[in-house]
Amino acid sequence: MDKIKTGDFIEMEYVGRVKNNNKIFDLTDEKLAKKEGIFNDKLEYGPIIICVGEGQLLRGLDDEIVGKEIGKKYSIELESEIAFGRKNAKLIKLISLSSFKKQKINPYPGLQVNINGMIGLVRTVSGGRVMVDFNHPLAGRDVIYEVKINKKITDTKEKLDSLIKTDLMQKEFKSNIKDKKAKIEISMKFPDEFKNKFKERVKRLLTEIKDIEFKEKKEDKANKKK
Repeated sequence: MDKIKTGDFIEMEYVGRVKNNNKIFDLTDEKLAKKEGIFNDKLEYGPIIICVGEGQLLRGLDDEIVGKEIGKKYSIELESEIAFGRKNAKLIKLISLSSFKKQKINPYPGLQVNINGMIGLVRTVSGGRVMVDFNHPLAGRDVIYEVKINKKITDTKEKLDSLIKTDLMQKEFKSNIKDKKAKIEISMKFPDEFKNKFKERVKRLLTEIKDIEFKEKKEDKANKKK
């Protein structure tokens, strides 16, 4: 049987549920998302390609994938520590109501707020003080992933394209590989430091690629005017 190893590129599908109430918090199946009333047209659904052990999944799930067999389905339970972490009391803050009023925000329980670059959830509002929880919404929760491992990816270009999608978060791009050199055409401009880190990551994971060239696609003048 073909078992998964760290460094393998695989195509997989999954549904993530909170253990105590079976509520879905993440999934790749568009039909199921629509059926459950959680479809988001801003998200891209369908099987995903990841490199095992590279932190593209929750750490606990990433670890559990190793040793599993291609073509099989698995139910993987993760305790909170290896899922979204335990609740940290230090990340629950009391903030004065006046601070919100200055920003013309009327806080109420359940409101998501951004305070100094940190995303938090308002828990209570009372006595001129607002309790904001900066823990991950699923911190302290055990979760269950229903995983289907479709296949192992062996094509180098397909592996490269998956890294462009996950690391550079690009949907529209062009890439080709010739004589161990990859050329990537994207419309977004990235700092050189970021591009260099990406190049090193690609060459480490895809040893058949020895060099990478970025080309920034210039925006069409007609589209720019629009």
